[in-house]
Amino acid sequence: MPEKQIIPVDQIMPNKLLIIPLVGKPIFPGIFTPLIIESKHDISVVEKALSVDGMIGLLLEKGNEESEGDFPQKDKLYSVGTAAKIVKKINLPDGGLNIFISTIKRFKVKKFLTDTNPLVAAVEYLEDTNDSSMEVKALTRSLLTQMKQLSENNPLFSEEMRLNMVNIDQPGKIADFITSILNIEREVQQKILEILDVQKRMEEVLVHITKEQELLKIQKRIQKQINEKIEKSQREYFLREELKAIKSELGMEVDAKSSEYKRFKDAIGKLNFEGEVKEQVEKELEKFSLMDPNASEFVVTRNYLDTIVSLPWEEPKPEDFDIGEAKKILDKDHYGLEDVKERILEYLAVRKLKKDNRGSIICLVGAPGVGKTSVGKSIARALNKKFFRFSVGGMRDEAEIKGHRRTYVGAMPGKIIQGLKIVKTRNPVFMIDEIDKMGSSYQGDPSSALLEVLDPEQNNAFRDHYLDIPFDVSNILFIVTANTLDTIPRPLLDRMEVIRLSGYIKEEKIAIATKYLIPKSLSRTGLLKKQVKYSKAALSNIAVHYARESGMRNFEKALDKIHRKIAKKMVLGDLKPPVSIKPESLQDYLGKPLFREDNVKSITGPGMITGLAWTNFGGDTLLIEAVAIPGKGGFKLTGQMGDVMKESASIAYSYIQSIASDYGVKPDYFDSFTIHLHIPEGATPKDGPSAGAAMAGALLSLATGKQVRKNTAMTGELSLTGKVLPIGGLKEKVIAARRNGIKRVLIPETNLRDLDEIPDYIKKGIKFHTVSTMKDVIDLIL
Repeated sequence: MPEKQIIPVDQIMPNKLLIIPLVGKPIFPGIFTPLIIESKHDISVVEKALSVDGMIGLLLEKGNEESEGDFPQKDKLYSVGTAAKIVKKINLPDGGLNIFISTIKRFKVKKFLTDTNPLVAAVEYLEDTNDSSMEVKALTRSLLTQMKQLSENNPLFSEEMRLNMVNIDQPGKIADFITSILNIEREVQQKILEILDVQKRMEEVLVHITKEQELLKIQKRIQKQINEKIEKSQREYFLREELKAIKSELGMEVDAKSSEYKRFKDAIGKLNFEGEVKEQVEKELEKFSLMDPNASEFVVTRNYLDTIVSLPWEEPKPEDFDIGEAKKILDKDHYGLEDVKERILEYLAVRKLKKDNRGSIICLVGAPGVGKTSVGKSIARALNKKFFRFSVGGMRDEAEIKGHRRTYVGAMPGKIIQGLKIVKTRNPVFMIDEIDKMGSSYQGDPSSALLEVLDPEQNNAFRDHYLDIPFDVSNILFIVTANTLDTIPRPLLDRMEVIRLSGYIKEEKIAIATKYLIPKSLSRTGLLKKQVKYSKAALSNIAVHYARESGMRNFEKALDKIHRKIAKKMVLGDLKPPVSIKPESLQDYLGKPLFREDNVKSITGPGMITGLAWTNFGGDTLLIEAVAIPGKGGFKLTGQMGDVMKESASIAYSYIQSIASDYGVKPDYFDSFTIHLHIPEGATPKDGPSAGAAMAGALLSLATGKQVRKNTAMTGELSLTGKVLPIGGLKEKVIAARRNGIKRVLIPETNLRDLDEIPDYIKKGIKFHTVSTMKDVIDLIL
């Protein structure tokens, strides 16, 4: 019997192979691996192959998607693949197969013999080339060294893989094995599969090993950073635990939360809450004790409890102030304003007699710079109370007054509760500035929110949105300031006691500057009192030519400007103290006068008259001008008049037309001329009825050709029948007349009571005439 010969399997390879398409990655020769078969077409191919010789061809599909239809399309398969022998087949419960294959050799498809399933191809087998050169041996050693380093640092490489690498004896197979276990793209693996030159194949694989090593280095660095962070946090955790143990042994508070809880509990225990407040606060405290300090709600609850314990819940002590001392403080802080001081002292006297701590609401109204804010501070000093000021000018969100609900991120209480938290007393003086400049928007109306705060019947249980528990703010003395009452909502105004602060006359300004402003300005600019001296005439000139407004702000700015220039000259060595400021030196410091004598609103011919007006910035004089233009009759108005003022002008025109003949005016005068009436300073809006009589006087002066007496001004509303009706703001108007050198003032007879309330020093040098009809006016002015 002839002896059996062992023939290598790669020598008896079939020329035709049944093809199984691969979707994932190509499988290289020389590998024993399992392969899951799920497609019914592929299962039929396996069954057919096992019935013959168990040989199959593995070709990678192009792209990542599986073939559509009943069988794989041959044009979607790569032409180079791997021939494999099925060693074992296991049926899976889901109907699929798990086959173990031993891959043998590369092949290339010469042509497909079938177009339908099973796919059969005629193949030629490919041999490795250039596998014995010195370069290949060097590359083999380099590959094994690099893979050894890679496998040692990568837990995904098993011991079995390492042994397999060492035991492979052919350089080409080493390259194939390494490629199969590297994490590289399928197209790159297919490209390496198609390289037959072993040296080139190994060079390509070496490039990808180097990339893998770089990735591994980055991975190790990231892992190291993570480990360091974990170690640091673990170390901190253990240290904190040790600290807790030490504090526990010493009887100290173990953590911040415990100490906070104890602080809140002790503070709340001392406050003796009752009813709803007690129930709400205890509930929040209990919730706080059960919370994890890392929870987002923890900080919200802690801040809420902190606000609660910071508020002044105790009943305020009885007021103790000396009315005489209060008068001294008011006199010391403010020059003049006698009527204002009198009102404030009357108010304080009532509080002292009643021994009533209940707050009230004072509204200080006046032009800018007349001292509203400083009067509020003086009231607080006189009562010996804490003072808190905030402005509501431009405020459009009612949450600024009543707070935000705690459901919002960054929620906080409103200004009232914040102020109480700062002053730490239940009966302070609160100043709410610029109440006439509040706005409203989609976020709410803050003026409506103030209704509850400023209502003595409601504010004993004021409920801030943030606190959501009643708090008594009825002991607060509220002082609000405004430039005008026109924009304050009527319900809000009804809750206030209005005190008007009129402007200052020249003499008052000089006294205020000497007593208060000059020392203050010298201190601000680093000058000493003895270094700068002012003559009374210089101060008078500043008041008349540079600061003619009602308040003192422009006067103070002028003083600051003078002192800054003096300071500069002294530093440069151009000036040596003491410096004497006289009228003739003012132009060097302040420039040309803003108001010159020839700029005073004076009457220069018929059709001109001086009226008196009240504005948000105090009183002012109006020069009313009228001219007659030949042509058909008509009446034209300019000077940015409001609707009410235009109506007053129309009434004046109609009235003068009706009485003109009594004063020698031709009957056809108003038909022959267009009358143009203008009020200068056209950029300034003007409105109100109080210029009616003055406009009528200007029209009659024009029609008769007679000039109105100089240094005469007037105010009064005119009715269509010629009656002169009462006006408001008389004090401010008289001060404006005094400032502008007016000697005679005509006022409505019904305003006589207001005239009596104006101090004599303001009226000094002015002759007042009371009028009840336009006929009285005409007799006095023409």
